[in-house]
Amino acid sequence: MRLLSLAPDRPRRGGPRHLPSGSPAPPLPLLLLLAGCLGVSGAAKGSRRPNVVLLLADDQDEVLGGMTPLKKTKALIGEMGMTFSSAYVPSALCCPSRASILTGKYPHNHHVVNNTLEGNCSSKSWQKIQEPNTFPAILRSMCGYQTFFAGKYLNEYGAPDAGGLGHVPLGWSYWYALEKNSKYYNYTLSINGKARKHGENYSVDYLTDVLANVSLDFLDYKSNAEPFFMMISTPAPHSPWTAAPQYQNAFQNVFAPRNKNFNIHGTNKHWLIRQAKTPMTNSSIQFLDNAFRKRWQTLLSVDDLVEKLVKRLEFNGELNNTYIFYTSDNGYHTGQFSLPIDKRQLYEFDIKVPLLVRGPGIKPNQTSKMLIANIDLGPTILDIAGYSLNKTQMDGMSFLPILKGTSNLTWRSDVLVEYQGEGRNVTDPTCPSLSPGVSQCFPDCVCEDAYNNTYACVRTMSELWDLQYCEFDDQEVFVEVYNLTADPHQINNIAKSIDPELLGKMNYRLMMLQSCSGPTCRTPGVFDPGFRFHPQI
Repeated sequence: MRLLSLAPDRPRRGGPRHLPSGSPAPPLPLLLLLAGCLGVSGAAKGSRRPNVVLLLADDQDEVLGGMTPLKKTKALIGEMGMTFSSAYVPSALCCPSRASILTGKYPHNHHVVNNTLEGNCSSKSWQKIQEPNTFPAILRSMCGYQTFFAGKYLNEYGAPDAGGLGHVPLGWSYWYALEKNSKYYNYTLSINGKARKHGENYSVDYLTDVLANVSLDFLDYKSNAEPFFMMISTPAPHSPWTAAPQYQNAFQNVFAPRNKNFNIHGTNKHWLIRQAKTPMTNSSIQFLDNAFRKRWQTLLSVDDLVEKLVKRLEFNGELNNTYIFYTSDNGYHTGQFSLPIDKRQLYEFDIKVPLLVRGPGIKPNQTSKMLIANIDLGPTILDIAGYSLNKTQMDGMSFLPILKGTSNLTWRSDVLVEYQGEGRNVTDPTCPSLSPGVSQCFPDCVCEDAYNNTYACVRTMSELWDLQYCEFDDQEVFVEVYNLTADPHQINNIAKSIDPELLGKMNYRLMMLQSCSGPTCRTPGVFDPGFRFHPQI
């Protein structure tokens, strides 16, 4: 595959740097920048500030074995650093979750509620209010980092009503963003604000490989005078699940996991889960098995990308001073509670994601059970750069102390998960028997979303409890509670049998988190010593 070049005025290795067309203004004077990034946590005193790479997959689950195909990624990142077994997203949908990564905020604070412009996904409001305060913008403006983006940004990026492909968000020195949602062929990229169309020739157009090549190109031609941050956002394993030719016959004997909540009725759950047809039809099972297999096939190219990136960093002598994060924007399900394929739901398979990190000062072959949310990525990366979280409005926490093995660390015991359902005001023509208000009704007219599939949850992990408490914003004010110690597959809703006092405390904690902002999102949870319960509220 040919390399895609950077901008025509790309800097030569070690030579003077010229920002490409569409990028922000030249950086502030170095002394002014460093004033905002003193006390670098990620580097030894007197050494160069660390580089950071964030690799983001699209719809990759953790619960159903989503990391299984990524043998090289696990060896090169996980085994060389730390794997987190309790990493969650605050919303199980692409655009709200990605907005949380970029801003370090829960959805109720960045106001991206779904994948539409009306839901604030890459809208003009998002561009004006949130983009100037993302962690890459801070890295660029306050810390003097070169910032590079390649891949899927937000689902509505490039929409004509929001600036089109000419819009380059503040904070990015180099910009290779996909127009709208994930594809593998026949897509358009914004190259620093200029559109470039791609066809269906594998050798030059397969998107995962294109992202790998522009990333390697950046590593070879960037300036050596500044540290760098790279965010590489792959289409895999999102639909349409188009594998590279050499991987299209892989995993022929692999099927979606038949775990305890596969193809069973969602008893005592929200009506949307109860409406799924149980047992699923043979055609639905065949469809989801094929989807599961193809998802794994697409991930093999991501595994190749990671290997190429790590090898190039090593060849360039930069690997030992570079943090590499690997994660996903949300999980996925294939047949759980008879829901064929999608995300959006409150259960572990949709809200739990992989998270692997390697870098300076991180010991190899570690696993952490600490509760992490993707709102923590921005604060952690800013901490690596030496920028204080107190200067931001972020809701998350830096988990750099966890990566460094800090002892006697006080950490959170809960995170918020929230989602605003989507539904259409018209009947789906392929499912005429269904009422208006539902969406994502495939296959066999099993709907994965509805306008009142709006919920908020407290996901709690402590020494005493592994608990999830959720409330729906509907006429039922439906509640779901799961003890994941006894019921890891979330089959039994214990909302009606759990201690009423504990139920009241969880309700109170949920209200607090739904209205939190910045430091108030980091207050003690129900099972923490500092928790204060006010029943009258």
